[in-house]
Amino acid sequence: MTAPPDALLDRLATVVGARNLLTAADDVAPYLVEWRGLYRGAARAVVRPGSTAEVAAVVALAREAGVALVPQGGNTGLVGGQIPFEHGREIVLSLKRLDRIREVDPASDLIVAEAGVTLAAVQAAAEAADRLFPLSLAAEGSATIGGNLASNAGGTAVLAYGNARDLCLGLEVVLADGRVWNGLGRLRKDNTGFDLKNLFVGSEGTLGVITAAVLKLFPRPRSRETAFVAVPSPAAALELLALARAHAGGAVTTVELMARTALDFVLRHAPGARDPLAEPSPWYVLLELSSPLDGQLAATMEGLLGAAFEAGVVTDGAIAATGAQRADFWRLREAMSEVQGHEGGSIKHDVAVPLKALPAFVEEATAAVLALVPGCRPAVFGHVGDGNLHFNVSQPVGADKAAYLAGWEAMNAAVHAIVAAHGGSISAEHGIGRLKRDLLPAVKDPVAMALMADLKTLLDPTGILNPGKVLAAPAEGTRR
Repeated sequence: MTAPPDALLDRLATVVGARNLLTAADDVAPYLVEWRGLYRGAARAVVRPGSTAEVAAVVALAREAGVALVPQGGNTGLVGGQIPFEHGREIVLSLKRLDRIREVDPASDLIVAEAGVTLAAVQAAAEAADRLFPLSLAAEGSATIGGNLASNAGGTAVLAYGNARDLCLGLEVVLADGRVWNGLGRLRKDNTGFDLKNLFVGSEGTLGVITAAVLKLFPRPRSRETAFVAVPSPAAALELLALARAHAGGAVTTVELMARTALDFVLRHAPGARDPLAEPSPWYVLLELSSPLDGQLAATMEGLLGAAFEAGVVTDGAIAATGAQRADFWRLREAMSEVQGHEGGSIKHDVAVPLKALPAFVEEATAAVLALVPGCRPAVFGHVGDGNLHFNVSQPVGADKAAYLAGWEAMNAAVHAIVAAHGGSISAEHGIGRLKRDLLPAVKDPVAMALMADLKTLLDPTGILNPGKVLAAPAEGTRR
């Protein structure tokens, strides 16, 4: 890729308007670093198109000039996929101005949203139509639908509703040559050829630029019961999941596992956070049931927890009596990523293992990281229902942060080896980006890697779309 010439910038300004082509250092700076500060890039400019037609024109001009584009939504990604490299020869393509809800169709249970619409705005539009868009994650106020789909986001309701891919009926995508694929299908059943949308969902902007999507809506819950309970172990959490399914069936929406260490971090650093239970426990579960029917779940939750207490699966618990108490329970879970920075360096692992392997994985991975770095603090939390854990490990108290983070690769290798031994995945919901790009060939089937490379070559033969992410790393760029 070549550096962006002044002539290209002039032509881009003509397409999007001068005020939407950012070149001043202070204006560009917010687009060059992820919120954790793990990657800091450089770019000659940020271009902010306001329509699909403008995105197509920008992509066509970039291809003609041989200049790479880095698509970016809300800049909430955690693997560096949305951050340009340090060499400065790329242009950031911000999709945030594509922020229209094009249509809400309650009769068909769907919503059409542009890529720059925030997840929270889609949820609000669905609620205004007496519907639910169930994708939910801590960054939903900033994360955009385009980014959610590009990374195949998961969140806290995967157990009941699936990942972002499962919630998508159709896409509009700008291809690497500037053509626009109108795949905004609204049908639940359509067997007319290949399902092209799933090439782009989860591709992290390397195959095309998502500009709009048709998303599924669901009946809005009329009844919801939320409990914060203590469990003695991850194995007990799995038993609780089985009991919940037996008692509540499809009403089981969320089963979130949290280690005491992770909760302690929140209690220390999140304003207003309070321990919901009188005595500490090594593990906790945030359990939620929901139903579109009024008043159906209180007795179900009480019966479920009664059976769990009797079986020794739950040792203590509280059921939210008000909406405010429910919100307090959820804040404890949602703050866990954010507060870890207050405890020094944190080495992250977004992994998934088969459900039956989850207790063994936690035990083995904990032993492995403690052997590698005595005194380190695993702050584990995640989604029990789909086997996805955030096995994040904070530095020992008083340790040097830089020295600790220098062991990132070694700790990743130890944890990922255990993941592999249990038939798991090194990326459950955050994607590959830069962070895990060089790890991918060792864990992915060689034929799958070859097919991915072939698709990249077919759809982006000049390599202008987010090069060096997911596949084929350039030499430039180091983690900071």
